[in-house]
Order: sequence, then structure tokens, then C-alpha cells
Amino acid sequence: MNKKEVSQKYRIPVEVLDEYESWGLCNVVKYVMGEWQYDNQDLERLSTIMALHDVGFSNKEVEQYMRLLLETNDSKKRIIDLLNNRREKKLQQIHLQEKQLERIDYLKFKMRKSKENE
Repeated sequence: MNKKEVSQKYRIPVEVLDEYESWGLCNVVKYVMGEWQYDNQDLERLSTIMALHDVGFSNKEVEQYMRLLLETNDSKKRIIDLLNNRREKKLQQIHLQEKQLERIDYLKFKMRKSKENE
């Protein structure tokens, strides 16, 4: 499958495919007749890249993750550390949003109370 086909079929922006190619991590991707050809292994890697983007990883973090994923030595612990850090950040965001919702509910409560007292 070429870049355009992959982009359309899997709804992956061409910019993400360009980025993937620029990292030099696509050993399996073949350049045929002026176009990159993606195989199943590349599609699996792209799926991981999209998941990382979806949970808020920056381009730099995605590249770091993917490079670690392809290493054979002590990379699993470092990958788990990256994921744990991202999870902690997400939890902090959730807690902040919960506090904000509580404040909104409190303000609504105060408004209802003030209307009742009128």
C-alpha cells in the first residue's frame, strides 16, 4: 500500500506518515517506483503512533517511544516509565477537571439557593 492509500484507508494524516518516514524507523517500508510501500508491520507501528498521539504524546515523545520499541536491550522499562509518566499527567488533568466540575456545581447550587430565598 502506498502513502496515499494508507492515509485514506486508515485515516492517518500524511504529515504523520512523513514524520514516520523521516525517523528512519521504517526499515520494512520499500521505496518502489517513486513511492513508499507500507506492509503490515508498518501499519502496526503506525497504529501505535496514532494511539500515542491520541493520548497526548508530542511528536518528540512518539519518536522516542518508537525508537525504544525497536531497541532490544533495556528499553521495556524505559517505555513503561514513559507510559507511567503520561498516565500520571492524565490523572492530574482529570483531577483538575473534577475540581472544576465541583466548583461549577457549587455555583449552580448557590444560584438555586438564592432564587429560593427571593
